[in-house]
Amino acid sequence: MLPAEGTGPASVARGGVDQRLRRGARPASTQPHPPDERNPPERIAVIGGGPGGLYAAALLKRLAPDREVTLWERNAPDDTFGFGVVLSDETLGGIEHADPEVYEALARDFVRWDDIDIVHRNTRQTSGGHRFAALGRRRLLKILHSRCRDLGVDLRFRTEAPHPDRLARTHDLVVAADGVHSTTRDAYAEVFRPHLTTHRCRYIWLAADFAFDAFRFEIAETEHGVMQLHGYPYAADASTVIVEMREEVWRAAGFGTLDEAESTARCAEIFAGALGGRPLRSNRSAWITFRTVVNERWSHGNVVLLGDAAHTAHFSIGSGTKLAVEDALALAACLDEQPSLKEALAAYEEERRPVVASTQRAARASLEWFEDLARYVDEPPRRFAFSLLTRSRRVTHGNLRLRDPGFTESVEREFGCPPGTPPMFTPFRLRGLTLRNRVVVSPMDMYSATDGVPGDFHLVHLGARALGGAGLVMTEMVCVSPEGRITPGCAGLYTARQAEAWRRITDFAHAQAPGTAIGVQLGHSGRKGSTRLMWEGMDEPLPEGNWPLVAASPLPYRPDGQIPRELSRAQLTDVREQFAAAAVRAARAGFDLLELHCAHGYLLSGFLSPLTNRRTDAYGGTLEKRLRFPLEVFDAVRAVWPGERPMTVRISATDWAEGGTSAEGAVEIARAFAAHGADAVDVSTGQVVADERPEFGRSYQTPFADRIRHEAGVPVIAVGAISSWDDVNSLILAGRTDLCALARPHLYDPHWTLHAAAEQGYTGPGAVWPAPYRAGSRRPQTGRTDAPRPRLALRD
Repeated sequence: MLPAEGTGPASVARGGVDQRLRRGARPASTQPHPPDERNPPERIAVIGGGPGGLYAAALLKRLAPDREVTLWERNAPDDTFGFGVVLSDETLGGIEHADPEVYEALARDFVRWDDIDIVHRNTRQTSGGHRFAALGRRRLLKILHSRCRDLGVDLRFRTEAPHPDRLARTHDLVVAADGVHSTTRDAYAEVFRPHLTTHRCRYIWLAADFAFDAFRFEIAETEHGVMQLHGYPYAADASTVIVEMREEVWRAAGFGTLDEAESTARCAEIFAGALGGRPLRSNRSAWITFRTVVNERWSHGNVVLLGDAAHTAHFSIGSGTKLAVEDALALAACLDEQPSLKEALAAYEEERRPVVASTQRAARASLEWFEDLARYVDEPPRRFAFSLLTRSRRVTHGNLRLRDPGFTESVEREFGCPPGTPPMFTPFRLRGLTLRNRVVVSPMDMYSATDGVPGDFHLVHLGARALGGAGLVMTEMVCVSPEGRITPGCAGLYTARQAEAWRRITDFAHAQAPGTAIGVQLGHSGRKGSTRLMWEGMDEPLPEGNWPLVAASPLPYRPDGQIPRELSRAQLTDVREQFAAAAVRAARAGFDLLELHCAHGYLLSGFLSPLTNRRTDAYGGTLEKRLRFPLEVFDAVRAVWPGERPMTVRISATDWAEGGTSAEGAVEIARAFAAHGADAVDVSTGQVVADERPEFGRSYQTPFADRIRHEAGVPVIAVGAISSWDDVNSLILAGRTDLCALARPHLYDPHWTLHAAAEQGYTGPGAVWPAPYRAGSRRPQTGRTDAPRPRLALRD
């Protein structure tokens, strides 16, 4: 179990679930006993004797000593397949409040430490202040066994649990804590609807008979590929050691032909430096491929899933035991609070599901970082360490500055931050344009133009964001023809009048916000045009006044949408010339940067995606052919766009739909545009097909930018739910992106960048307040500050 990076909400730690507790394989169509209105349940069956099942049994018995609680575990009491367990402060706080006796027993055996060591290419980077607590898994189980027996739980070891159908008929509640291979989940699969994802690394749990003095990550670059060791102490004389590597590396190294003893010896040989030449030991250890478990439902009748049976989170953020214990706390509390079992199980799932989903997103980011470790090994040593520490996006630049300011400052120095300068306020050069900071106001359609002409609204909207301090302010998608508009309210650059109106806006930005660049995004709606204004019905066809649509192929965006015409060769030439003509007007209008919109299912994006391009001519089929027209348009625009001014391209790096653009394909698309002269790639995702299934979450699109930056070797702009300046600093410093584009935060606060500078105490050239606004460059006072400060301390 690796360190718990995330922190759950306060309700899970000290102020919520735990405080409440201080009071007092058949076919899936089989129906368990329906929950009745009696609560709390009097007869409870628990399937599985891991930490989650044991702790649930103890809590449920402690809350109602007269109830009957029986736990079945098919293994012996001291059987366990791991070695150590790391618990977070939040989980420990919950245990302390819910059951002080268990907490005190655990605390007597904790090994505590603060440091993380990252060893790569014979260089060690140490980051402190992380506050870990660990103990042996066997010891944890013994403590929970003892507590259950003291409370009167009936523990039945070496005994297979009866089928959940039978238990559901004879008990008021069945708690299925039977792990990642849950037979209970399988029995009702049609109801729980599990989704199982198998990942790309193999790993093995081992142990060493000495204690590391820190949490240790060690990287080995072997002739077969990159391998990594994760190690941490769990006793005064013992450490857990996990060795992990990609499946293809594992096979190339011959581990598939080795038995347990041979694998253990080989791992000790590879990581002899970390182990000081000492051996490793195993405990029925086998090479495992991690599986992520997600269930659409967690309860069925009076059967409820808990821990790994309901959800898994990769060991690299150490949340398996944490989640199971917190599930037990929440389930017991909800049963104690709610008037019926049905309501209790619904409340349990409602409370835990968002916490688990957040943890699983972080775990997915972490495991993918380790899967793709070879991508990062050439990073400078401190950046590599910072990237590892922030891999899940839960630990951030701000977190690390609090935990270990010295380490964080060393990373900033290596990056090139002047003293006192946050990473987001360092400059970045694109061709002949130097941006004074890394913040971009993302393109946001305003649907407020008349006949394609931007008006006073656009002047105020874009002018306010320019005054707000961002390094680059982007227009909305500006359409290259009347037929290329999304809605009647979309802005254009297909007439001289429109260009004059844009010139008014760029002149204002350059005069009133010197140092802020303003960019234009050119695009054509394709099959997503002729729709209502966003607030009247997003992507819904106009009730009247529609114009004909064109696209790569005659496929409507929505079933009720207009069917576009497939562009002929002659029409392709016309569209290409429309883009070039709009670029000439954009240059004359004074824009500093031009972005070609090849994302979100609009015309050029429609050529790139195999889901929307079904052509059989030279512009369809292979990726090379699907790229042909977007590249022709890019070349035509680049030819007329001033040579010293940069061009970027926005792409959808995934369609979030089966058969669509893949992450690997996105890298090839980025490489192709870079080879044609793109100065950066703006990496977005989705909105290509209406039936997409995006995986939303904080910074959820940034892994695609990270991959393109490292594999295509082109600067990138990251987008997608980046909402805080701490996120921006973290992403920039870790090398996941070069620039960060934010949309909604700039709608909420036009001066977001200047306020980010003020909140960080930064006053340098990366964030210059306009002269009329300088009096507001400090946060206003919000309360009294004249109270006397404590000066004396009385001693006994």
